Amino acid sequence: MLVDSPPEERAARAAAPPSRRGARAAGLLASAALLLLVALASVAIGAKGLSPAQVWHGLFQDSGTYGDVVVGQRLSRTLLGLLAGSALGLAGAVLQALTRNPLADPGILGINAGASAAVVTAITYFGVTSLSGYVWFAFLGAAAVGALVWFLGGSRGATPVRLALAGTAIGAALYGYVQAVMITDDAALGRMRFWTVGSLASAGNETVVQVLPFCVAGTALALLLARPLNALSMGDDTARALGARLHRTRALAMLAATVLCGAATAACGPIVFVGLMVPHVVRSFTGPDLRWILPYSTVLSPVLLLGSDVIGRIVARPAEVQVGVVTALIGGPVFILLVRRRRTAQL
Repeated sequence: MLVDSPPEERAARAAAPPSRRGARAAGLLASAALLLLVALASVAIGAKGLSPAQVWHGLFQDSGTYGDVVVGQRLSRTLLGLLAGSALGLAGAVLQALTRNPLADPGILGINAGASAAVVTAITYFGVTSLSGYVWFAFLGAAAVGALVWFLGGSRGATPVRLALAGTAIGAALYGYVQAVMITDDAALGRMRFWTVGSLASAGNETVVQVLPFCVAGTALALLLARPLNALSMGDDTARALGARLHRTRALAMLAATVLCGAATAACGPIVFVGLMVPHVVRSFTGPDLRWILPYSTVLSPVLLLGSDVIGRIVARPAEVQVGVVTALIGGPVFILLVRRRRTAQL
């Protein structure tokens, strides 16, 4: 059972000025409005130039050329970006809380590596060539690695350090396997080269439908864990004194992160920096309270992912740059800037 609010948390909430709580709530609404604008831009802007009238016509009136572009491609691409972005950001925030490591992201537990290994196995040994086939193999690979990391990390005796070490070791081994297979199999190399970059370009309604239940379930579970994870952030002894169930909370957090990251990686490939950077940015203005970090990460992560996807469609017209490349190019400098500011503040 999830713990009730700890006494310290209730006291802090009572002491917090109403204006600050109102500012956080207003900021969350503003973030949702920003997400809506970015989603509209994702539907309206693409490698193929369309006027606003043509976009409107394609959405509501035309089943021909405009409808194929706007509804058949851009709309499903936008929906997948919303799901994958929210899943990656939320998974990153949960993993940072679970491992007590501000540099944690979905890759730290080897989940991305498990998905990649499963996809290259499907291509090489089972002849899978479609994205709909990749999704299920990738998700199963991510889930299997998540369970293995939990077992090797000590299961009921798991600690943040053990989980991180187990995930890093398994991830390194699986990436070695992926590289070995790709070197010896030209077909696997060709298909994996596109998938491992991270892209929304192959999104379709079928993919959205496949990952939607996992994203919804993982999101609901992660948001329900905000208070127990707040207790865990105070340390194991304090969390026990406050009545937190450490093993159950860690197991559920691990499950939520695996489901979210597995679904997003299965559909889009391993996309970096979203799950690492967005929770960092959010924490800078919400503070350490996960009751705010998790909702903000859920809303702002797809802003980054969809915004990067729109940029990738514009900069190389009529071709496009894959979203995984754009998030890396944006995320690297921004993350360095955040780290430098944090170091300066500490000095």
